[in-house]
Amino acid sequence: MRYYLIVGEASGDLHASHLMRALKNEDPGAEFRFFGGDLMAAEGGTLVRHYRDLAYMGFIPVLLHLPTILRNMRQCKQDIVAWQPDVVILVDYPGFNLNIAKYVHAHTSIPVYYYISPKIWAWKEYRIKNIRRDVDQLFSILPFEVPFFEQKHHYPIHYVGNPTADEVREFKAQNSTTDSVDSTDSADKDSNHQVQSSKFKVQRTNTIALLAGSRRQEIKDNLPAMLQAASAFNDYELVVAGAPSIEPSFYEPFLRGYNVRMVQNQTFQLLSQATAALVTSGTATLETALFRVPQVVCYKMPLPRLSRFAFNHIIKCRYISLVNLIADREVVPELLADRFSVKNIHDHLAAILPGGAGRAPMLSGYDDVSRALGDLRAPDNAASIMVGLLREKRQHA
Repeated sequence: MRYYLIVGEASGDLHASHLMRALKNEDPGAEFRFFGGDLMAAEGGTLVRHYRDLAYMGFIPVLLHLPTILRNMRQCKQDIVAWQPDVVILVDYPGFNLNIAKYVHAHTSIPVYYYISPKIWAWKEYRIKNIRRDVDQLFSILPFEVPFFEQKHHYPIHYVGNPTADEVREFKAQNSTTDSVDSTDSADKDSNHQVQSSKFKVQRTNTIALLAGSRRQEIKDNLPAMLQAASAFNDYELVVAGAPSIEPSFYEPFLRGYNVRMVQNQTFQLLSQATAALVTSGTATLETALFRVPQVVCYKMPLPRLSRFAFNHIIKCRYISLVNLIADREVVPELLADRFSVKNIHDHLAAILPGGAGRAPMLSGYDDVSRALGDLRAPDNAASIMVGLLREKRQHA
């Protein structure tokens, strides 16, 4: 069968590539055509447009590149109609993908499947109308989305498991916690760093991991306070996890004056050795929990009091970390907006270090999160359901 996939960013490329591999196992004759990335291209098929040509975030960048975005969208619609796939599979990226779903539903009889459902429970809940009208099957990787869609909005979905849980399980199975980590120690002559890359094992049994986000602004906002709070714990080695898309030199001004190491593309390796962590919200909070590393979630926001008001009265979810959203309670502290300060980060970090009162309850909460996620392998489960539905559709055609 023919599968047309659309992703808009690096994480979608990763998840879609795993799904493609699973689809090939279920359907050896699978053919692929896609808007995607290098990982998808490695699985075979035809790359029509790279996600780098689509990934514009924020109002101003989108406005500046609007002609390009509209041209890409028009090309995508025309290409789908010309190729006539058995299914269109959308992966996250709702701003672009829901527009494609609307077109496909209105102008063709091709079914639309959505893998990694849009997070409308947090923002733009009105999009449920578009999903109900234009999406034939919705596949979720977050268990709390099932009651949101099925009970609140009476829209049936498939919970297929969580890819992050899959990746952590696979890493643990293949790696020893005593493996070494490549460190990039970057700073100038006035700092405590050596300017070199080397291989090291964590020398102390106590390590605090600092995961300050994947975007430059997040790092700029959060890393200085993280470093200041964590550096008070002299018995601990501080290690910063560099974001894959950010060059190490970007971190240098923030690391000067601190006895801290940095690792690139080895976040799982770092978490497997960490005692505790300071984490900016995102998938990293879930990764940290699945490695059973107690954490403090830190997220600096502009206009803190106004941001707090918006969070309490406008945003439709109670938490920002996936850990708390999955547990449906505060397992990890979320220091955002007016709660973000060096003192608060320090105090909450102290509470989750060995001997701290918050460590054992948090680890117990992590057990609840793992149970909620289950042990389904998301791409394999999703592929099995997708191929089964498509074969059933063919039989009844």
